[in-house]
Amino acid sequence: MEKPTIGERAFDALNAAFMVALCFLTLYPFLYVAFSSLSDPGLLSQHRGLLWKPYGLSLDAYRSVFANPNIISGYRNTLFYVTVGTCINLFMTALGAYFLSRRNVFFKNAVMFMIVVTMFFQGGLIPTFLLVSNLGLVDTPWAIIIPGAINTWNLIIMRTSFQAVPVSLEESAKIDGANEWTIMWRIILPLSIPVMAVMLLFYAVGHWNSWFSAMIYLRDRELYPLQLILREILITNSTDSMMTDASGVDKMPIGETIKYATIMVATIPILVLYPFLQKYFVKGVMIGALKE
Repeated sequence: MEKPTIGERAFDALNAAFMVALCFLTLYPFLYVAFSSLSDPGLLSQHRGLLWKPYGLSLDAYRSVFANPNIISGYRNTLFYVTVGTCINLFMTALGAYFLSRRNVFFKNAVMFMIVVTMFFQGGLIPTFLLVSNLGLVDTPWAIIIPGAINTWNLIIMRTSFQAVPVSLEESAKIDGANEWTIMWRIILPLSIPVMAVMLLFYAVGHWNSWFSAMIYLRDRELYPLQLILREILITNSTDSMMTDASGVDKMPIGETIKYATIMVATIPILVLYPFLQKYFVKGVMIGALKE
């Protein structure tokens, strides 16, 4: 092997330094929020500039967050939306992708054209709300799950993955007497685990971070997801209900640490999911770039 030249070594060093700086810029905001949530409210309010460690370790903010019944109900509702919603998303997307990936299906191109059109032209918020209202879904959990059961882009990626399965496998299964359901569940889906894992991640993260649909369709606070509760805490500064034991002087700094703690509580669970799906992520995403 040839020794790298001075220019190549300099490029590698600059490239490594750039990547380290990029990782730091990406990671530091999360560390800042984590350190702030663990800091003493009084000491944190006096601090200015960068934060490299918690100032006076304190868990009071987390105690206040978990003592708030809205946070508990928001967690419960979000887990329901993520679990049930993601299952429905995967099932419906897999059905649509399987149909669109079959050969010699009548009107397949016309159906695919109508689906792709929805990526560029949509009815808008008011027609969507009227549709959801006429279906009787307003102020029900299904208003959050049903309207977004299939994402067009995810459908296209999954269809491309299904098309990559060799035709000979399907023909062999049909010779053995397998029907379409058997081919889908026992051949296509087991061979498409990477793309299914990526779709699971995309849909789960989407449900976890969703708040706008809940704000539009839900009136009952008992149905609010965690992100809508978080929005109220961060934007409307509604932290008074979590500071019942604080004096008037300490309410301001305690309110700030409560905001940071709430962000951490709402962020960490979905971050834990990614490492389990990381090995499928790159392979599954690249499937969408395969040539038909």
